[in-house]
Amino acid sequence: MIKSVSVALLASSVVLTAAPAATARPAASLDGVWRTDGYGTVVSIEDGGRLMREYETTSVGCLPGEVTALGEATATVAPDGPGRARLSYASSVGHRLLRRLPALPDSCRDAHPAKDPRAVFDTFWRTYAENYPFFAMKHIDWQAVRDRYRPMVTGRTTDQELFGILRAMIEPLHDGHTYLVKGEGPEDRFGGHRADTPFPSGELIRRIDTSIAHSVGEDRLQRWGKGKISFAELPDGIGYLRLTGFLNYTDDETFGADRAELDRALDAVLTRERTTGPKALRGLVLDLRFNGGGSDRLGLHVAERLTDRPYTAYVKRARDDAKDPRKFTPAEPVRVLPHRGGPVYTGPLAVLTGRLTISAGETTTQALMGRPSRPTHIGANTNGSFSDVMERRLPNGWTFGLPNEEFRDPRTGVSYDGEGIAPDVRTPVFTDDELASGRDSALAEARRRLSHSG
Repeated sequence: MIKSVSVALLASSVVLTAAPAATARPAASLDGVWRTDGYGTVVSIEDGGRLMREYETTSVGCLPGEVTALGEATATVAPDGPGRARLSYASSVGHRLLRRLPALPDSCRDAHPAKDPRAVFDTFWRTYAENYPFFAMKHIDWQAVRDRYRPMVTGRTTDQELFGILRAMIEPLHDGHTYLVKGEGPEDRFGGHRADTPFPSGELIRRIDTSIAHSVGEDRLQRWGKGKISFAELPDGIGYLRLTGFLNYTDDETFGADRAELDRALDAVLTRERTTGPKALRGLVLDLRFNGGGSDRLGLHVAERLTDRPYTAYVKRARDDAKDPRKFTPAEPVRVLPHRGGPVYTGPLAVLTGRLTISAGETTTQALMGRPSRPTHIGANTNGSFSDVMERRLPNGWTFGLPNEEFRDPRTGVSYDGEGIAPDVRTPVFTDDELASGRDSALAEARRRLSHSG
């Protein structure tokens, strides 16, 4: 699934969908009801394997979820042994294990779930209780949260009051992958964020963009993907590639269109001349300091252009026990496989990050840590929000999201959730002083190091 990140939420909370591709008809034997390991989901595969209905389950009920036309552009299901199958989403990495059920659970057959405020509260609290992995890390007693807020909810609680209660429950998590939406207005949306990293204002974004253009030269910048991908070849022979997100590069707003546009940009940037021979880049700066996330698959797509040898980017696992937050699905290695359709860049690389490097921006940073020629990581810690977002519904029609996964380092087993990935070289990143004085310490440090790397 695409990662919804809370920086993007307040600007435009967009879930990517895609029309089904023309693919070979999957085996009819896949039709039936399946439960995922982790993810609190039951799926019904129908129409000869061409349609998938999701049901969002907790111990207190079941609600209908997304309906997906299966195909390479959206999601695929493949057999994985007797009574087992593997579900893969095009824009995400890893798989979800499905186990066949004899029938749809009785709780999922109710077409009219109770919309009483107490039922809404119970579904919200229970979804977090059964899926959120980080209560201990965040020093949150979730049972105590219920004990405090549940008595405040009655059958007469208004929508405004209920929204305020649910928001108050999750705001102390300071988690960029939590959100709650009850309507279209700004006051109807809440997105979590780090206490030390508020949402960037339009003015801050403008100042950052102006600073970048000044540092690298506006006349040198080439742009793709509605301005979210940019590149400049600097006078010192160093390339500068900036990515401000991994989604919505085109008006189509589909994963396939995003991948095609990213490929178009990378083909133009990483040419044979720039990657090999006497005119090759002396070094490459990958700037992810203001990257709101999107598709992990697109982040791996970038990593694949920066290696000629395969390696493991990270291992991914999901919480898999409703009562025990320490239990997860088996960790699945996610691999970086070198791009085979053209040149790849294997020279010196510097990666710039900061607290506004979020979600897929962070998993891309993490993937590059395993690169055979390890990059130099410069700037500040990333945000600390790695998981895909479980996008859920409430009985009254509201939507909310939460993380339920860990992306662990394959070499050390470390999870970087919470604190984020620390840089090798720490510099200021988009501080008021830097922006006011026209300095860009992180980029200057990267250029200095790359200039001397040969």
